[in-house]
Parts: sequence; C-alpha cells; structure tokens
Amino acid sequence: MVRIAFKMKLFSGYEQEYKKRHQEIWPELAALLSETGIMDYSIFHDETTNDLFAVLKVANPKLMENLPAQPVMQKWWAFMGDIMESNPDNSPVTIPLEEVFYFP
Repeated sequence: MVRIAFKMKLFSGYEQEYKKRHQEIWPELAALLSETGIMDYSIFHDETTNDLFAVLKVANPKLMENLPAQPVMQKWWAFMGDIMESNPDNSPVTIPLEEVFYFP
C-alpha cells in the first residue's frame, strides 16, 4: 500500500460549497475511486490559506494514471472548477507533497 499526499487551492468564499459537494459525492465517482484501488482518502482544509491537503492510500499508484481519461472524472473536475484552482483541462492544480515523517 502506498500513501500519496498533495495539496490544492480552494477559492475564498467557497468553503461550505466545497464541503457540500463532497458530502454529496456522486456514487459513480466513488465507485471509480474504489475500482482504482483508492482507499482511506481524506481532504483537509487550512482555513488560514484555503489550501486543501489530501492524503490517500492506493495499492497500485500506476492505476491512478487512468483516472483523467474517465468521463466521470472529467465531469467531476468540470463541476469543481468554479470553486478551486484548475488546469486548462479542468483537473485541479495539485502539488505533490513529500513524506518526511510517518509514525505507524
């Protein structure tokens, strides 16, 4: 199992909307994440900077490379693009984070 962490940026004023959209995550998106082997996925919000910190576990990280081609993933990114920093293809701007400490 591999742990992956990254950060994203939420636009100011959309904190509650971001939470709402994730509380109502689409079943087909949840299924895709599960089928990809993603588990124990959490996103934390830093209210002082509007940074979003995500951490997840995945058995085979290579399978995540297929996510951008999936229609439901593209639809989700377009749905979220108005409230967070996004790339031209609507994917969220993500900054990978290096693990420097882990305590099991």
